[in-house]
Amino acid sequence: MDVTATARFVRISPTKVRDLTRAIQGKTVEEALRVVEFNKRKGAFLVGKTLKSAIANAEHNAELSVDDLFVKQAVVNGGPIIKRYMPAARGSAKPIQKKTSHISITLTDVKPVRSSGRKA
Repeated sequence: MDVTATARFVRISPTKVRDLTRAIQGKTVEEALRVVEFNKRKGAFLVGKTLKSAIANAEHNAELSVDDLFVKQAVVNGGPIIKRYMPAARGSAKPIQKKTSHISITLTDVKPVRSSGRKA
């Protein structure tokens, strides 16, 4: 059975979080929490919150045991971009893009098969 948790409109660029979500895919929940908690980046804190939410969903809604859970999928998609402008020389303006993310984590009780990533 699959259980998901999503954090939407998080104020961080998706590229800063994607490497961490790739690192926790396919791991047990315990290993994924360890990876997230010992990482110092802001994205690790946000992914950790979403992961803990998914674990709580699995425990309370689906009544699954935490010891048997694996991270099936961890995805970061881009959200809406907040556009601002900063004054520049000679009365011009420079654009500033404040990016947002949607972090989505799916847990499962079936051990996922890891592929090498290459096609035969």
